[in-house]
Amino acid sequence: MTTPSIKLTQKNESKGIAPRRTFGCNGPSVSVFTLGTMRALNSSEQMYKVVKAAVLAGINHLETAPAYGPAEKFLGSTLRRLKAEGKEPREGWVITSKLLPGLTFSEGKKQIKCILNRLGIPKIDNLAVHGLNLKEHLDWASKGEGADILKWAKGEDLIGQVGFSSHGSIALIQTAIESNLFQFCSLHLHLLDAKRIPLSKIALDKGMGVMAISPADKGGRLQDPSKTLISDCEPITPLELAYKFLLEEGISTLTIGAFEPKDLDIPKKILEDYCSLNEIEKQSLSKLQKNRELRLGTNLCSQCEACLPCPKGVPIPDLLHLNNLLVGHDLQAFTKERYNLIGKAGHWWQTKNASACENCQECIPRCPNQLKIPKLLKDIHHQLADKPRKRLWG
Repeated sequence: MTTPSIKLTQKNESKGIAPRRTFGCNGPSVSVFTLGTMRALNSSEQMYKVVKAAVLAGINHLETAPAYGPAEKFLGSTLRRLKAEGKEPREGWVITSKLLPGLTFSEGKKQIKCILNRLGIPKIDNLAVHGLNLKEHLDWASKGEGADILKWAKGEDLIGQVGFSSHGSIALIQTAIESNLFQFCSLHLHLLDAKRIPLSKIALDKGMGVMAISPADKGGRLQDPSKTLISDCEPITPLELAYKFLLEEGISTLTIGAFEPKDLDIPKKILEDYCSLNEIEKQSLSKLQKNRELRLGTNLCSQCEACLPCPKGVPIPDLLHLNNLLVGHDLQAFTKERYNLIGKAGHWWQTKNASACENCQECIPRCPNQLKIPKLLKDIHHQLADKPRKRLWG
């Protein structure tokens, strides 16, 4: 992580109007926070309360997907209810939904029509390929049946911008960004894992919208931080510091997967008085980085990926990142959860854990910091291996 440089950011100049950023070259203006609908799934009433809190906080961008179970059904009901109550964003809602790659042309057409019907809208503002994680997913979207689906939907004026979300490799994401097929992308961009920030810069420079996926939960479960992380970030909370860090980097919008209205308290606070990082926040970022470096010492992985490829396919950088979080910030619950999800989530996460290392040591001379990688991997497995946890959805 590097301390971000200061840059001009949009301020809330007009009272009552939350700050907006353009999402794509010719796309709509969206709030710098986006409500993700993957958590308010218990009932339509729960969804209503969360979305109502979002609009009252100044949010106009909603992110959903057919893969989120009843989310679109609940959201459609909520949108109708809020419209009847006169509780909508002044400029209207911007809605993003997604399609899983691999659908046939007929399946894709049917699914888009179903999305529109569930949401009760005539057009999807932004449609993303949901989990462009493998090369075959990009091929599907660029020259396969996915390309035909997107062309049809555009021709029928059923969708606006086309984008993608990805949990894939840096190389794959960069290829997708540079393909000129997409107007926006949703990426894992985090305070404690900034290695994809350069990808966001490439996308932003091309005029694409960039949405940060789950900067709180997948960023280290920052809504429930360790005492160590709280101390590292004081006097700012880890969650608030993470949001401000990403906004300072120019990210278009950050997703908030709210379960209840109070999950929107910090975004609302930021929206009410939005400004660049102040000196106290910059000092907290510096302290956070310095403390991590002190705790990890010579075992700090810079995430350069020079150690790859591993002959056995061990995802060394991702595993050493978990070690950075465990030793550097005492994020035990989060690192255990992520480690034990390996091999249980298909192409959404890694398939091999540290036990696949056979101590060939080919990675050691490639590492610029000469980390004792096989030993670190063995220690990681010993500390984190546990019973697997179920994914949030899917």
